[in-house]
Amino acid sequence: MGRVEGKVAFITGAARGQGRSHALRLAQEGADIIAVDICEEIPSIGRYYPGATEEDLAETVRQVEALDRRIVASKADVRDYEGLKAALDDGVAQLGHVDIVSANAGVFAFGDKTHLVSEQDWQDVIDINETGVWHTCKAVIPHLIEQGTGGSMILTSSTAGLKGTPNVAAYTASKHAVVGIMRTLALELAPYRVRVNTVHPTGVATNMILNEATFRLFMPDVEHPTQEQAAEVFASTNALPIPWVEPVDISNAVLFLASDEARYVTGTELKIDAGYTIK
Repeated sequence: MGRVEGKVAFITGAARGQGRSHALRLAQEGADIIAVDICEEIPSIGRYYPGATEEDLAETVRQVEALDRRIVASKADVRDYEGLKAALDDGVAQLGHVDIVSANAGVFAFGDKTHLVSEQDWQDVIDINETGVWHTCKAVIPHLIEQGTGGSMILTSSTAGLKGTPNVAAYTASKHAVVGIMRTLALELAPYRVRVNTVHPTGVATNMILNEATFRLFMPDVEHPTQEQAAEVFASTNALPIPWVEPVDISNAVLFLASDEARYVTGTELKIDAGYTIK
């Protein structure tokens, strides 16, 4: 019997990285999946790292189905509330219900002092990381209330949602906002036995972090920093002597919060940060 056997999880940003990892980890423990992803390049973000593709989302589907779980996957942009809601509603219609929410979709733009951030960079990060989380919650909450069976919502924040982070103002602001959304919803939804929590990773070994643009943020004097060079610098920012965590480390935290093991855990900021925020 899996830890989330018979549950259905709604996951945004599910085409790759943490989102795919969450889908697989929950599926391994018995959940069926409603997966969405924008599956295209966002121009302002594409200069930092490439966007996910429809092929990436298809690979998530393949891997979930290989675990003998059902998955309904759709191309949807969390900035587009109506499109996101339609994708969720279709998934619920096919799978019968929704119990777990992983508001995971997010982007990272960086490198400029706060007063130098472009209008487009700021707006895209806020629209996806903050408004996109709100849209995800707005779309799924009516289902959770109407079902009357409780549920668990896990919103992906960051260590940047708990402390200031130079040269990433929009990202830091958006991830702090996610904590505010979580705290508010934890109070609003408690009467319905819906728990709401945030996860706060340090750097995670995904495309968002493992790219030259991100490496240069931490090594501005190196023209073409390598991953090996960056690993030394990243490791110095964490209390534990590791450069970054793996996606499954965050997925295990999501699984815990989604499961009955966390049945009385709500309004909590769960750090998976290798001690980054205490250093």
